[in-house]
Amino acid sequence: MLLTFRNSIARFHSAAKFPFPFSPRIHFSTTSFGQNPNPTKPLTKPDLNSLVLSNYSHGRFHNLLQKVVACPSVLFRACQNLKPDSPESITLDSVSAHFFSLEELSSQLKTNQFKIDSCCFTIPPSSHKGNSIVLPNLKLKVVIEAIRMVLETVYDDRFVTFSYGGRVNMGRHTAIRYLKNSVENPSWWFTVSFNSNETIDAKHVDKLCLIIGEKINDEYLVDMIKTLFKLKVVRIELGSCYLGRGFPQECGLSCILINIYFNGFDKEIQELRLKTKKENPKFEANELVAGSADSVHYKPLKIYVVRYLDEILVITSGTKMLTMDLKSRFIKYLDEHLGLQVDRGRTVIHSAVSEKIDFLGMELQAVTPSVLHPAPSEKAIRARKKYLRQKEVRLLELRNAKERNRKKLGMKIMSHVYKKLKHSDGFKFEFQIENEVNQIFRTWADEVVQEYLQSVDERWEWHRMLSAGDFLSLKRIRDQLPQELVDAYDNFQEQVDKYLKPVKAKKALEEEERRAEEEEERKYAERTIKDLTTLRVKVDAPIELIRKAVKMAGFTNHMGRPRPISLLMVLQDTDIIKWYAGIGRRWLDFFCCCHNFKMVKTVVTYHLRFSCILTLAEKHESTKREAMRHYTKDLKVSDLDRAEEIHFPTEREVKMMGDKNLSDPWPVDGPLTTALIKLASDEPPYRCVAHFCDRTETTVYRIQLLQNHLNERAMDGKNCHSGIGSIHDSLNRKCIPLCSEHISELYMGRLTLQDIDCTSFVAD
Repeated sequence: MLLTFRNSIARFHSAAKFPFPFSPRIHFSTTSFGQNPNPTKPLTKPDLNSLVLSNYSHGRFHNLLQKVVACPSVLFRACQNLKPDSPESITLDSVSAHFFSLEELSSQLKTNQFKIDSCCFTIPPSSHKGNSIVLPNLKLKVVIEAIRMVLETVYDDRFVTFSYGGRVNMGRHTAIRYLKNSVENPSWWFTVSFNSNETIDAKHVDKLCLIIGEKINDEYLVDMIKTLFKLKVVRIELGSCYLGRGFPQECGLSCILINIYFNGFDKEIQELRLKTKKENPKFEANELVAGSADSVHYKPLKIYVVRYLDEILVITSGTKMLTMDLKSRFIKYLDEHLGLQVDRGRTVIHSAVSEKIDFLGMELQAVTPSVLHPAPSEKAIRARKKYLRQKEVRLLELRNAKERNRKKLGMKIMSHVYKKLKHSDGFKFEFQIENEVNQIFRTWADEVVQEYLQSVDERWEWHRMLSAGDFLSLKRIRDQLPQELVDAYDNFQEQVDKYLKPVKAKKALEEEERRAEEEEERKYAERTIKDLTTLRVKVDAPIELIRKAVKMAGFTNHMGRPRPISLLMVLQDTDIIKWYAGIGRRWLDFFCCCHNFKMVKTVVTYHLRFSCILTLAEKHESTKREAMRHYTKDLKVSDLDRAEEIHFPTEREVKMMGDKNLSDPWPVDGPLTTALIKLASDEPPYRCVAHFCDRTETTVYRIQLLQNHLNERAMDGKNCHSGIGSIHDSLNRKCIPLCSEHISELYMGRLTLQDIDCTSFVAD
């Protein structure tokens, strides 16, 4: 029996997947957009801004649901946003033919006849102890995405600068870059932790709707948001491990609604920061007494704040009493104005120098600049000198080879000219090459002269031979010679002194060496002063917790050594490698901003790579050596055309990775805690459950949650890394049809379960 249900969960849009980036400022468009733009034409950012601003009057936006969200072009743009890959491939006709009519949906929204409860689906728990989950169907997800787009257009430029998460180009790595580059001399810090059962309930929703009502005058939009919370389609748990991670239980509206709810709190912090900065101005260097202690040790009082959705980090460069006062004020504001209960037991002040603090799944600590950028060791210095010597030898060999080739070519040219002159009355060319030959010889001569003038010893020798003991320098001899000869000799000596006298060259070399020594001393003094007066934030990956997470997923045994995962042996070899590759690449992308990134590389290149090799070896009942000989260490596989493919990051590729190109990373959550097992089925083919995918050449896969398989809970912070969340248990052992392209994307980690229709499953 087939139970197919159409729906999907709106994904959290990061800067990497969002089709078009939003500017922090709203620009007016000169295009006359009207109230119902053409749905067949792609909706651009200026068009959406113009449409939203056309409904702005008397300080508020009016009727955004019926006049903006209900526009077919906005709904079609939402469909393209929900398309996990190639959003340009879907058309208005394909959506209406295979899924639902956008015109009908637009009409329902304009006349307030859209029934949200009929678009919701409840998935029962997979066990008696579990909880059910409510997910929207595809039509409701399009409406939710359209609302998110409109709210982002209204609020994104009104958020403060330290508000991260759920915003374009304001992700995790952007927050980490701010902590590493802007925070200076931190003394104390603390994170605001909420109670584990703190959920946005009815009273919080009423407060949220009042905040929205200050900018948007639209009772239909507010009622729809309340209904989504009432039906538990939108469910926000503060301090949970699923916000902003692409899980099915997260709604696409969650991130923007959290930012709107905390916007008043952010403005309060911003005013406090500006007041503190005004009361403690930063003195210029010329305003301080030279040589005094204040000129070296002066540290202005500063307050730094970073909020990533519901995670809040506060850093101060002042006293502990000041930090305690700030903590009390923040807790009081959250309690009185937002009605949120803060876990006072976990909201504790820590010393930035002596204690580490966890934030965004990483460990922070204040260290001196020499720790972040240490001086090279003796071994590194010797290796550098050896490399420079080898480089000089290679350059010398190239120069000798170049001179040898020049000599051969010159001899060939001279031989050719000699033969032409010998066997003919005159020298005739079939085509003129005098200019080319002159240019070649002129270039050679210039290079030889330049190389010669760079050698001090050669110039000294020639200068000594041309100027020492010459009788024309005697006055009685000069008086007896013609004046033209004397002038020619003097001119010749001037040229010799100008080009060959090595005194100036030696002085220039000595001056260059002296400047290099002074620059080295200055840098050393500057590094020493910075180490004594400056502190920076070091960001580390929690290696011990990462090892526990790797052990939880089954990559290593109790000894910490790689082991095979028997659950994956039913998959094809390519799918096994892609599954490991998806986890490895996400590990590298997530932690590439950390100072101890080399240790994360070791986990990927050793534990994951050899766990994959052992899994393949056990599947084919061979040894590890035979599997490595067949697949190589780069885990190469062949496609249908016998062309080699490499999905797992190679050792050279991993070695070259770093924090040069940071973006909003997608955590490893889904691929690490989920396995999709291919099933054999004789039933008719089903449509692929990926958003707006109309392919019917699909295969049925079973969702297997690894935390259930290993009897572990990824939600438990003691057993897993805090940057990894947990997929809802109700999806365990559900069967879904997927096409070959989207199953590959899921294995590689470029697609999450939020990007597919998790309720369109096949009965067991």
